[in-house]
Amino acid sequence: MALRIVLVRHGLSSFNVERRIQGRDDLSTLTPDGELQAQAAGKALAGIGFEAAYTSPLRRASDTAAHLLAAQGHNLTAEPVEDLVEIDLAPWSGLLRQDLRERFPDQERQWREAPHGLTLQRPDGSTYRPLPELMEQAGRFQALLLERHAAALAGPPAGQQPGTTVLVVAHNAILRCLVLRLLGLDATEFRRLRIDNGSISVLNLSGGAGDSIAVQLESLNGTAHLGEPLPAKGPCPRLLLVRHGETDWNRQGRFQGQIDIPLNANGRAQAEAAGAFLGLVSIQRAYSSVMARPRQTAEAILALHPGVPLTTTTGLVEIGHGLWEGRLEDEIEAGWPQLLADWKREPHTVQMPEGETLQQVWDRSVATWSTIVRSLAAEETAMVVAHDAVNKTILCALLGLQPADIWTIKQGNGGVTVIDYPFGIEGIPVVTALNLTPHLGGVLDRTAAGAL
Repeated sequence: MALRIVLVRHGLSSFNVERRIQGRDDLSTLTPDGELQAQAAGKALAGIGFEAAYTSPLRRASDTAAHLLAAQGHNLTAEPVEDLVEIDLAPWSGLLRQDLRERFPDQERQWREAPHGLTLQRPDGSTYRPLPELMEQAGRFQALLLERHAAALAGPPAGQQPGTTVLVVAHNAILRCLVLRLLGLDATEFRRLRIDNGSISVLNLSGGAGDSIAVQLESLNGTAHLGEPLPAKGPCPRLLLVRHGETDWNRQGRFQGQIDIPLNANGRAQAEAAGAFLGLVSIQRAYSSVMARPRQTAEAILALHPGVPLTTTTGLVEIGHGLWEGRLEDEIEAGWPQLLADWKREPHTVQMPEGETLQQVWDRSVATWSTIVRSLAAEETAMVVAHDAVNKTILCALLGLQPADIWTIKQGNGGVTVIDYPFGIEGIPVVTALNLTPHLGGVLDRTAAGAL
């Protein structure tokens, strides 16, 4: 990747503690706990060299950036950028959340259920829509990033090591809007993402300019550096989506598909590390693909959860690569050059020779996921262990993306993703965290980049 963007939400603020609406007023400051969160983020990012750093000019964000960079041992100063300020909720600023519910019940409900449609009134009597305006603001900052770092994007890819890494420190809503913009989503998907105080998210950009830029969401809302492996769970159903550990064929870059390759020694270690990472997490049930590599991963994780039943299902098996299975990419390129090129650029158009299409994988994996979700009790947590393509299709569906977008989502071997249903199992799912890998060596996903 040519450009890596590390997003950090500001640490816990005085208004966060008091449960007040902050918006873009600069009345809220970092608490002592917020300062510790910023320092912890800096330490978690130790060893990552930032070529540039940008921050919202509001104190809770700029102070977070300063504490983070100091803890990282970086002599860089974050540049304040006005387009990183938080959403404009001026009529509500300073209100307690309970007061907001009591004084403006219809608007508060609109904000919770369909925030893109919320309309507020300015002091001069004019009306405005805060979230669509914030999406435009995020677009301006995105344009600034792409202009400032065009040289990095135009340069040759460097494997898993980007040519340029930048830090962005800002607020909950603006960071969500920035992620949505980069993924090509609109404001209607705002509630599908979660970004906690002090959390770290990573995106990778590559390619040329404009529409030719490829975006990959490597991770979202990592909070393990703050003392808890996963973001806090509310009184709602939760699913943990895990990709199996590494196999020899992953390491070799060999297409495995539905050939039943077991974990290698590193994959077993990754599974055990995922088990330790989730050791204190309450899990009531577990599901896995019937294939050996996810089943072995699930069993290793459940070793610390005795009595949790494991159900295997064919609906979660990996994409059938057909005649490509067992082959290296060079071998496939020699036999099917155009099809391989299409797979890399337009994967949704490819019918694998004697194998599956992405739509077929999407249909069965999403249907299986939905069946599992509907079976959950109100506050249960279930674990699902599957494969790269399967996990990516599920996550694309949950985020509002399409089969064409599977390369937008990263799933590392042994990575953990968290999906919550705070509005009930029939409501909008929330991607609470994506592809967490601190148990595998740090914030960045350094697992094998092998074939599916």
